[in-house]
Amino acid sequence: MEETLWNSIRRLEPLQPEMVSVTYGAGGSTRERTHATVTRILRETSLTPAAHQTCVANSRGEVDDILRQYWDEGVRHIVALRGDMPTVGQAYQPHPDGYSNAAELVAGAKKIGDFDISVAAYPEHHPESGSAQADIDNLKRKIDAGANRAITQYFFDVDHYFRFMDKALAAGISVPIVPGILPVTNFATVKKFSQASGIDVPAWLENLFEGLEDRPECRQQVAATVAAEQCLRLYQSGVRHFHIYTLNRAELTLALCHILGIRPHGETDEHSKLAS
Repeated sequence: MEETLWNSIRRLEPLQPEMVSVTYGAGGSTRERTHATVTRILRETSLTPAAHQTCVANSRGEVDDILRQYWDEGVRHIVALRGDMPTVGQAYQPHPDGYSNAAELVAGAKKIGDFDISVAAYPEHHPESGSAQADIDNLKRKIDAGANRAITQYFFDVDHYFRFMDKALAAGISVPIVPGILPVTNFATVKKFSQASGIDVPAWLENLFEGLEDRPECRQQVAATVAAEQCLRLYQSGVRHFHIYTLNRAELTLALCHILGIRPHGETDEHSKLAS
């Protein structure tokens, strides 16, 4: 998997995204691999890494030490998240001496350095949230604590994003809310995760992938086309930045960017370029 990751990084690097986020392992060697990946991207590539940081399983002091180390090594972008418990389905329980939520984490990170901080947003609301309005209120707390932007959970029906934006603007949230786009590599896996996370999987999407389990090339073409149509509809409504969930795989992201007119740096048709 590490070889796959670095192969993907090298293949996507010429597209020059504004940043590349690295997800976080909350414990032991997993956390150390995350840190090593972030610093290696910073040292060995032209990309700007954004290190995920969660509140899970660490005291405030431990989290602050991690953030100080990132700052000292030149990492300036952080994705601040509450995080989920290591056991699937386990109710969230903050560390007794830790940050209780992402808003507190944002505020703590800003005290350590002037990080460029992204936080999570949920167009179809977080599965543990009491309501869509509670999600908006929580997002506002994170923004008020100092976050520079939000990145959404992936969605397939773009109307969910538009309705969420209406609510966010009504609440006075003015920072960019970047839509998360997930090109579907494995429909069965995505459907299972989506059901557990409260994400709508439209019938039309299931119909498109029906019968493609053993036809990977056709499945990739369908996946890239679906993601491109999402981006184009969002673009037509004024969206100019997208966060693509690559899942450490380059091919679908390369295909999606090609459809959208995004080419390796220096080869882009400026008339068709979408901000990556």
